[in-house]
Amino acid sequence: MFCGEAMTAVNITRDILHRQIRDRKASGFQRFYHVTDPFIKRLGLEAELQGHTGCVNCLEWNERGDLLASGSDDQHAIIWDPFRHKKLTTMHTGHAANIFSVKFLPHSGDRILVTGAADTKVHVHDLTVKETIHMFSDHTNRVKRIATAPMWPNTFWSAAEDGIIRQYDLRENSKRSDVLIDLTDFCGQLVEAKCLAVNPRDNNYLAVGANGPFVRLYDIRMIHNYRKSMSQGTSAAVHTFCDRQKPIPDGAGQYYVAGHLPVKLPDYNNRLRVLVATYVTFSPDGTELLVNMGGEQVYLFDLTFKQRPYTFLLPKKCQSSTGDVQNGKTTNGVSNGIHLPTSHIRFAGSKIHSSLTELPPHLEKIKQQANDAFAQQQWTQAIQLYSLGIHQASCNAMLYGNRAAAYMKRKWDGDHYDALRDCLKALTLNPGHLKAHFRLARCLFELKYVAEALECLDDFKGKFPEQAHSSACDALDKDIKAALFSKTESAEDKKANSSIRFQSFSRKESIPEDELVLRERSFDYKHRYCGHCNTTTDIKEANFFGSKGQYIVSGSDDGSFFIWEKETTNLVRILQGDESIVNCLQPHPSYCFLATSGIDPVVRLWNPRPETESENGRVVEDMDGAAQANQRRMNADPLEVMLLNMGYRITGLRGVGPDGSDDEDSSEGQVQCRPS
Repeated sequence: MFCGEAMTAVNITRDILHRQIRDRKASGFQRFYHVTDPFIKRLGLEAELQGHTGCVNCLEWNERGDLLASGSDDQHAIIWDPFRHKKLTTMHTGHAANIFSVKFLPHSGDRILVTGAADTKVHVHDLTVKETIHMFSDHTNRVKRIATAPMWPNTFWSAAEDGIIRQYDLRENSKRSDVLIDLTDFCGQLVEAKCLAVNPRDNNYLAVGANGPFVRLYDIRMIHNYRKSMSQGTSAAVHTFCDRQKPIPDGAGQYYVAGHLPVKLPDYNNRLRVLVATYVTFSPDGTELLVNMGGEQVYLFDLTFKQRPYTFLLPKKCQSSTGDVQNGKTTNGVSNGIHLPTSHIRFAGSKIHSSLTELPPHLEKIKQQANDAFAQQQWTQAIQLYSLGIHQASCNAMLYGNRAAAYMKRKWDGDHYDALRDCLKALTLNPGHLKAHFRLARCLFELKYVAEALECLDDFKGKFPEQAHSSACDALDKDIKAALFSKTESAEDKKANSSIRFQSFSRKESIPEDELVLRERSFDYKHRYCGHCNTTTDIKEANFFGSKGQYIVSGSDDGSFFIWEKETTNLVRILQGDESIVNCLQPHPSYCFLATSGIDPVVRLWNPRPETESENGRVVEDMDGAAQANQRRMNADPLEVMLLNMGYRITGLRGVGPDGSDDEDSSEGQVQCRPS
């Protein structure tokens, strides 16, 4: 409850939002910059909507943004007037278990609501009479997500933990649905579909997330042709690793993955962490795909300018093949990730254009601030400052090289792979970048590409003979050779290891070669967002915030939600959104207005607070500390995680990196230890 001046401010805010909605209805005007940095800095809690008696697992705005639907463990759906903070409709959905997804059916006048639940059922409701008009019982496991498309107002889709994506058409006089995608055909019986989304600009494209590190993008128009070709056994659907020049039919889908995840999958499994895509969504313009990866970070994939992962290798059975597999190595633009632009360049005579090394005064100041943060071992702050500089000077090799050093020091999950990417970028811009070349060898070693690390280090010694016997070189050379020769593997072990990079499920499952090819051809991410924790629930969302997707928002296991700048990936705001876990974040379609929910049986509404309002008690001031604590939480023992989620404070958790090690060896030597 608010009172006095605060209540007046709320009324003013509500009136403004109502006028904006009326204006938009009247003129069709779209405020393209409705989410700005000043608004983000003033974002605070406006109201709590009370009415559910269980966890609120899903939220959905209608197209106009004047209605908000919610679904809960209490098996009820509620339709809210979010600006007057009141319930409009409450109905029992007929489900016998937790509701995980609610969707307004497009072009139904906000009359038809679709729900999916843990009872394996999908229900369609008429809100005007508060009745369930269709009940579908085709799934055999929990239904996790519903998706709709404006282009097909009578059609919707569901994803369930039976591994099936189903399609529904309410025009057909049928109580059954059609199987659109059966992931078990490709990934075995252990696959569980967790989330899906339709591209808002081209409704023919459907993104699907499941357990495992891969996210799939399908062209709905091509799926039936692809399945038909598979059932007929035509050559168009048959591909092998060694025949990689053949195109894969569009209906087979495109795969997206953070390049380091398949390689590191055994490490995650050993720590009992499950990699699962808990949410996928498209950017407002349909050119980007955002993925919240359970057990890991949030990733942004560019659907227009695609790039291959730097670290994929082919199984050894294809080492003798031709094409772009040479000496057992995948070229893919880079050879095993280390096809350096330095192959035929003599560094002694290299001259780099000054525009690639010199910075304008304001960016030089930012670089110096980042260097100072690095010297004080404030790795995250240094990374954010280098990222800010890179955003404004994307052709400066020094900034990429310095950020790589900071990533290697911080050593959060995925940091060494981001450092590898930065090193390769720095070497592309400046082939004579000594530190970037050496750091690349270190990154390959940390990512367990030991033979490639040795090759890279030998190349480094040849290009920089004056550094060949430095303490850093000698130490890395010793580590690499110890790793190469300390283990003796049986032939069976080697055979198992050759394909582990591509298998995300049980080794007992047989993965078809088509699936292995698709995984090997996966596309890498564009940006990565760190700080939150996503290990406890499998419905945690991440969304674009702003009509141009200027910001990224995600919930977290620590009860907070995080806001990042999309392009710099810098964390700009953390707000306490739940007593336990924030799962759902749904931005308003037109205004700087955000709805969140989680374990608490309430829906919380957030908007920019008046400048005259008293201090915002929901703000998490120590963002770096919160992010570090979440990284420890993600790497903690499962028992410790359980105690943390129960509210216990666990002391002595180490800030371990993805390889389980403590701080990096301090004997780096002069090559690597300091930024430029």
